[in-house]
Amino acid sequence: MLANRWLGEQGLVVSELGLGAMGMSAFYGGASEPEAIRVIHRALDAGVSLLDTSDAYGPHTNEELVGRAIADRREHVVIATKFGAVPGPHGMTARGDRAYVHQACDASLRRLGIDYIDLYYQHRVDFSTPVEETFDAMAELVHAGKVRYLGISEASAQRIRKAHAIHPLSAVQTEYSLWTRDVET
Repeated sequence: MLANRWLGEQGLVVSELGLGAMGMSAFYGGASEPEAIRVIHRALDAGVSLLDTSDAYGPHTNEELVGRAIADRREHVVIATKFGAVPGPHGMTARGDRAYVHQACDASLRRLGIDYIDLYYQHRVDFSTPVEETFDAMAELVHAGKVRYLGISEASAQRIRKAHAIHPLSAVQTEYSLWTRDVET
């Protein structure tokens, strides 16, 4: 079995390895839902408790897939999903306005078939909306019981500090790989 790790200071406990579901329904060619569900179940059986998805993956279909895969296993899974990367006619745009934060959360809950999201990330920074507005809206979701913990993805240190001042963050997600080293600058 895998060891557990604490994320943030608020008590979110996850397995030391998580499973990102993005490629199970988008971005890397054809996908097989039965195979994807088998992979998710195998990961859960092996002790993985953190599943990561986003409303942008598919779009929307990845959350539906994850929801079907965990329908009978919800109590054993930490669901992380993201909002704010919105597909448009000229590629992805970012939205973080209060109304959209609430709308996106409700839609993710429906697609996932769950009552609350364990870890909710702002997927991409919306430079036209103050980070304080976005994270105030996200804090409202926590207070309403729709979300347990908050995170931010692909944000500068300054934005991370501003978001954390509004509501404590449990996770920061940044792409860093052999192909993407932008974070070093």
